[in-house]
Amino acid sequence: MSKENCPARKPEWLKVKFHEGGNLAEVNGLLSRYKLNTVCREAACPNRGECYGSRTATFMILGALCTRNCAFCNLCRGIPEPVDEDEPRRVVEVSQKLGLRYVVLTSVTRDDLPDGGAGHFARVIRELKTRTQDAQVEALVPDFQGSDEALKTVLAAGPDVLNHNVETVPRLYPAVRPEAVYERSLGLLARAQEIAKADGMKLKTKSGIMVGLGESEEELKAVLRDLRAAGCDFLTIGQYLAPSPQHYPVADYVHPSRFEGYKRYALSIGFSGVAAGPFVRSSYKAADMAAILSPSVGCE
Repeated sequence: MSKENCPARKPEWLKVKFHEGGNLAEVNGLLSRYKLNTVCREAACPNRGECYGSRTATFMILGALCTRNCAFCNLCRGIPEPVDEDEPRRVVEVSQKLGLRYVVLTSVTRDDLPDGGAGHFARVIRELKTRTQDAQVEALVPDFQGSDEALKTVLAAGPDVLNHNVETVPRLYPAVRPEAVYERSLGLLARAQEIAKADGMKLKTKSGIMVGLGESEEELKAVLRDLRAAGCDFLTIGQYLAPSPQHYPVADYVHPSRFEGYKRYALSIGFSGVAAGPFVRSSYKAADMAAILSPSVGCE
């Protein structure tokens, strides 16, 4: 799509409210002092001020450089640094200082590592489960290039929610996610449920999709049906916002009423929890969604 065809101006419902206060400064300071990355900052999330102000953040492990080059993403591509073996300890300590009862982990894609970073994910999850009393963990993982062994490694550590985003409809993958495969992402979610069931583990799966990339309503609904067929429990739907003019262009700004319609449809086909709205992102208020099935979960 050419720039001439892009929406000219963001509508009123896409204006972000500015958040400030002591918690914002505290969270920024902790992350800086402990040298931890968050997807909130690296991906230029519009909710960063709100989440930091509420003493929450989504930890992005395994560095800040990604081995893939998705056209929608604000993460930097490059040759990643070696895995930081001390990172699990620091994630736990900051989680404790923030008083988190629900911790969300994600990462850059590390195709340079033999296991895609699965072993490091597992170490962070185990440390959190061992050292942070009653904490629940959501792991937002890459596709591990379809490796069952990598997926099993993460699941063996005992995450409460396994999240993997499909991001967009299959037709747009070559332009938006050229190094990803739609069927591989669906397969990961389905296999996670199969592995957990076979091992007697309690696991919920979750996925997210962006709108405003040029997808049709029927294409989007077809993806939601595919996700349910893969056993996906939770869903997030948010507006795509191009991080810069060099990124994939926005095709459409979706009105909040359409998000409500998508949410109703998703619930009608069996999703247990759905968050849909212009500023919804895959980890936005994740503890609130998890509390649908586990009322004791939450952030204090």
